Amino acid sequence: MNTLIKRKAFFADNKIHVALPDGTDLSFPIAGNWRLEGATPDQLCNIEVDEDGLRWPDIDEDLSFEGLLRGDHGQYVKVGRPS
Repeated sequence: MNTLIKRKAFFADNKIHVALPDGTDLSFPIAGNWRLEGATPDQLCNIEVDEDGLRWPDIDEDLSFEGLLRGDHGQYVKVGRPS
């Protein structure tokens, strides 16, 4: 039996807020993630949520729930970061 697992994510107050189906709510600042920091509010609000994590298609950014729960919200330097 397949059960639809609902997750919600939204942008507000310079943070991304996520509600997980187990009742866990987490939020993290966009500061420190160069792709999120450089995005417009409309781009930040366009969040796709699936079973693995969050995706911002307009800015080509993906963050896994596993990483988010470890405290990794893309604040570490990634290969390909523009200078």
